[in-house]
Amino acid sequence: MRFNPLAFIAQTALIILLLSQDITANAAEIKVLSTHAVLEVLSELGPQFERSTGHKLSFSYDPANIIKRQIEGGSAFDIAIVTRGVIDDLTKQGKIVADSRTDIGRSGLGVAVREGAPKPDISAVDGFKLALLSTKSLIRSTEGTSGIYFEKLLERLGIADEMRSKIRLGPSGRLAEFVARGEVEMAVQQVSELLPVQGSQFVGPFPPELQLYTIFSAGISPVSENREAAEAFIKSLTASTAVPLLKAKGLEPISR
Repeated sequence: MRFNPLAFIAQTALIILLLSQDITANAAEIKVLSTHAVLEVLSELGPQFERSTGHKLSFSYDPANIIKRQIEGGSAFDIAIVTRGVIDDLTKQGKIVADSRTDIGRSGLGVAVREGAPKPDISAVDGFKLALLSTKSLIRSTEGTSGIYFEKLLERLGIADEMRSKIRLGPSGRLAEFVARGEVEMAVQQVSELLPVQGSQFVGPFPPELQLYTIFSAGISPVSENREAAEAFIKSLTASTAVPLLKAKGLEPISR
């Protein structure tokens, strides 16, 4: 039998078409509600996952406490990536599958100032306190974990009254952007949210005695129709190949 190149090409094209149709038919649309702390990681790993699986991801970013209220109010989702405490609370309410919680990484709190501005030494408590008292303006999150903790920390340091007129309450998102635009001198937030902002510079983490580490975890909705795909995506976030990216984006991997 003589080889017919045109027939071979046609058969190959048909196989590719059938395979692509099968992938499309089995592709899932995964809705992810996530805190901004892991935005940079998701922005890189998300497209990789989509290319390798054919699944589609949609992301919505808000502080963990806002996401908690959204879920309690009935918002549809497949995956929630928030603080471990919020995941545990939602699990108790039956709004997260009990055995689906997966710790992704943890982040401490840090300080950022405008690019080119002097960087204060905040490695020790006295220097950190002096830097706060010396700044003319500072922004913290309104409802995020970092902002709520920072407000209590000022009381603990005994400088809440002195700082009150300097503090601006920020929206959800990257607060260092306000620093980069020159609207405030200093930003306090999760390290992973400070690092990516151009026009600002990361000063450093809070002193060890004052540091608060927050663990960010993923969980799956009990009514998700895409649980297998959701599990696969979460697994990609905790794979050994993701560790260098997590570290580069200001997140410390969780030992397992």
